[in-house]
Amino acid sequence: MGKSILICDDESLIRMNLKGMLEELGFDDIFECENGRKAVELALGTFPDMAILDVAMPGMDGITAAIEIKKKLKIPIMLLTSACDSATIKRASSAGIAAFLTKPLRKQDLLPAIEIALKHVEEIEELKEKIDDLREVIENRKIIEKAKGMLMEKSLITESEAYRSMQKLAMDKRKSLLQIANSILNVKS
Repeated sequence: MGKSILICDDESLIRMNLKGMLEELGFDDIFECENGRKAVELALGTFPDMAILDVAMPGMDGITAAIEIKKKLKIPIMLLTSACDSATIKRASSAGIAAFLTKPLRKQDLLPAIEIALKHVEEIEELKEKIDDLREVIENRKIIEKAKGMLMEKSLITESEAYRSMQKLAMDKRKSLLQIANSILNVKS
């Protein structure tokens, strides 16, 4: 697998067992701690690929720690718990938790949860990139439309004539339609 992971549980035996399972699954770096505050510090200092946090810990619980980590890092975080009540599930869901793992943890449950959580974060990042690209396209389109409108008004031509004129200018000057639109807007304003 070749990834790094942060594990946080206030019970050392659980951490030791989990670490052994993760080593068998091929994790290169396994960072361990026993409370939520240390989990946040360790995560922000080591930048793991993902984290597994116990829900119930003294001081800062796992969900609160997950919220703090997610403010800075875009990593999947899974919660480890012995019991799930509806309030905990609701808090975890609103915190963007990738999965729940129940104690006692079984090795056969770990790998699928990890792979799904990593894939889910990857898909979310791809969607965010697509959204950013679409926003850029829309903004560019607005600029082109505004320049086309100015050209129509100044030259008293139709929309299609203004667009063809801008296209021809772009080809002749070997510039993008956006560059031509910006130059029209800069000259006319």
